[in-house]
Amino acid sequence: MRTDELDYDLPAGSIAQVPIEPRDAARLLIDCGPGAAPEHRHIADLVDLLDAGDLLVLNTTRVLPARVPIVRPTGGSGEVLLLDEQNDGWWEVLCRPARKLRNGDVVHAVRGGLRFVVGDDVGDGRKLVRPDFDEPTLLDALEVAGEMPLPPYIGERLDDAERYQTVFSDRPASAAAPTAGLHLTERVLTALGERGVGTAQVELVVGLDTFRPLSTDTVEDHQIHTERYSVPDAAWDAVTRTRADGGRVVAVGTTSVRALESRAARGESSGRTDLFITPGFEFQVVDQMITNFHMPRTSLLALVQAFVGPHWRDLYATALDAGYRFLSFGDAMLLSRSDLRRRVGDDSGGHDTLDRGAP
Repeated sequence: MRTDELDYDLPAGSIAQVPIEPRDAARLLIDCGPGAAPEHRHIADLVDLLDAGDLLVLNTTRVLPARVPIVRPTGGSGEVLLLDEQNDGWWEVLCRPARKLRNGDVVHAVRGGLRFVVGDDVGDGRKLVRPDFDEPTLLDALEVAGEMPLPPYIGERLDDAERYQTVFSDRPASAAAPTAGLHLTERVLTALGERGVGTAQVELVVGLDTFRPLSTDTVEDHQIHTERYSVPDAAWDAVTRTRADGGRVVAVGTTSVRALESRAARGESSGRTDLFITPGFEFQVVDQMITNFHMPRTSLLALVQAFVGPHWRDLYATALDAGYRFLSFGDAMLLSRSDLRRRVGDDSGGHDTLDRGAP
């Protein structure tokens, strides 16, 4: 697939700069299939859109205050953005100015007692650094020295850092939020539970590919970076029961999709995954997906096309025309997997619906 097939015009005014209040007031565009007009709802309406026996899968990763302003050995300023912890105490990071930071340099956080020893350059603008700190743990040091790693397209200050965390976030590990989950509230989750919709918790640590567009002419030639995932046995058992009983597995976010499909493909409950979902991918687990609107020419948009087919363009065009808010703090869609659709009779107006009994 050509990368330019994932391009579209995103006006700057459509990029949400602040989160909506309350969270579940975010709009939700409902995919009704190719050739059918989508429905316009809100996240608060999920209780009317999911059924007893369905399973909602949540990525519980928590965002680290991973953006650290630094002072270089020369006295100049800079920044370290923690991306991924390695097994030997080193961290993969993005830093600036990268070309002025050399192997063996020691840089200091502007606030607190956090320091980084600069290591090797590992490509794509990434380096390795080893944190050194006075506080009891690195997380304690980051709470003093770090900031929320908001994406570069958000120019507004975030007064409440918890608005870049999901209400169900758990272990601090990620360099970005699993943004589809930002819309969910305890109120919505409680109402879904009372309706008989189950929940399962997985983890995928969000890393570098959230930040960068595809850099190759062909989508499949893009080298995706590995990310840590965990799908505990309890979550996998819930998925298995749901599918056996004819319910739908509804993943909240592309990260939950990748975690679930990684376990299915690898047969391992946890590890590192480089699963790159592109058009033609055969999904084994996920039936529906709640996801935000993504940047053009990204791996996330390739996953969306793999899931629903090329009519994502119609959905995006409808959303732009209707004033939906895009990207991390924007609105969301509820997508149904294209290969599970079947045509139904005239009593439904001939629209596509999801075949819940499909394997």
